[in-house]
Amino acid sequence: MKQFCPLVLAIVFFASCGKSKTPNPFDPNAPKPTGPASRSASIGIVGDTTDVKTTTKGGLVIMGGGTDVDAAFKWMIARSGGGDVVIIRATGTDAYNPYVKKLGTVNSVETLQIDSRKLADDEGVARIIRNAEMLFIAGGDQADYVGYWKDTKVMAAINYLLTEKKVPVGGTSAGAAILGNYYFSAERGGIDSPEALANPYAQRIMLGKDDFLKAPFLQNVITDQHFSQRERQGRAAVFLGRIMQDWSKTPYGIAVDEKTAVCIDENGLAEVVGTNKAFFIQTDAAKKPETFEANKAVTWNRDGKAIPVSAIAAGSNNKFNMNTFEPQNTTGLEKFWWSIISGNWSQGARL
Repeated sequence: MKQFCPLVLAIVFFASCGKSKTPNPFDPNAPKPTGPASRSASIGIVGDTTDVKTTTKGGLVIMGGGTDVDAAFKWMIARSGGGDVVIIRATGTDAYNPYVKKLGTVNSVETLQIDSRKLADDEGVARIIRNAEMLFIAGGDQADYVGYWKDTKVMAAINYLLTEKKVPVGGTSAGAAILGNYYFSAERGGIDSPEALANPYAQRIMLGKDDFLKAPFLQNVITDQHFSQRERQGRAAVFLGRIMQDWSKTPYGIAVDEKTAVCIDENGLAEVVGTNKAFFIQTDAAKKPETFEANKAVTWNRDGKAIPVSAIAAGSNNKFNMNTFEPQNTTGLEKFWWSIISGNWSQGARL
C-alpha cells in the first residue's frame, strides 16, 4: 500500500476548500455575473455577439416619427445582408432589439445609449458602430445628439458607415432630423410654424451645416418630421429661407409625415413607404423671400409661386430622383406652390 505524506494531504485539503469553490448564488456577497458591461454604452443585445461581415448595400431612411414603419426596416435589413444591427440613442430603452429581430434575419441587434461626450469618444463604442452592417438612430431630442456626438469618435464612426463601408443608415424623428447636411439642432428648444414665420431669426432657430453627418444625397438637404401632423410647413420654409439668406445656398428640403418613411437607395432613387406622405421641397435662387429679417413677419410670395413642392403618397410605387430632385412619374404625386404673406403660409396647386 502506498503511503501519503501528511503535508501533501494538507495541501490537497486546503486547495479543495479554497477560492476555487463555486460561489453560492444565494450568498449576497457572492460575485455578480458580468453582462454586456464590457461593451461600453450597450443596454441590450439579442443574437450572436460574434462580429460577422456581410455584403451590404448603402441606403438611407428618413422616418417621420410616430409608429415605426415595418417596410422601411425590412428594406434596411435586406441591404444589411443579415449582419449586425446597431441602434443608437441618448435616452430610452432597448425596445428596438426584439422589434427589428422579428422583422428579418440578422446576426444581432444591439442598442447603445450614448448619453455623454465621454461615451461618444469611447473607442469601444465607436468600434461597435463601425462593425455594424445597419445603423438606426432612434427618436429623442436632436439637441442631445448634437451636444453629445458631434466632433467625437461616434460621429466619425457613423460617417465611416455612410461614406466608406456603405451600409443602410436610418433615423426616426430626432434621429431623422440630423441626417441632412443642414439640420435644426433644437439646442435652444423646439419651434413651431407661427413663431418661426413671425420672426425668422427667433432665438430658438439654431441651424447647423457642414459639421455633422455626411449622408450621400443629403449634402444640400434639410429634413423635417412629424410634418403634416404638427403643421410644420411654415417652419420648414423658414429653415430653407435661413439657409438661403445666411449661407447663400439654394437648398432642398425633405419632410416626412408620421408613420411614413423615405428610403433612398445607393443610386439616389427614393421611394415612400408607410401610411401618409413625404414632401420634397425646392428653392429657387431667383425667388428669394421679399421680407426676411429679424423681428418681422416673413413674406415669401413671388406671385403665389415662391416654393415648389412635390408630395408623394406612401405605397404609390413612384420613385423620386435625388440626383435631379424630380419625381420619376405622376403616380401618387401632388405638386403645389407654397407662399407666405405677412407671416401667413398658404398652398396653391401647380398645373
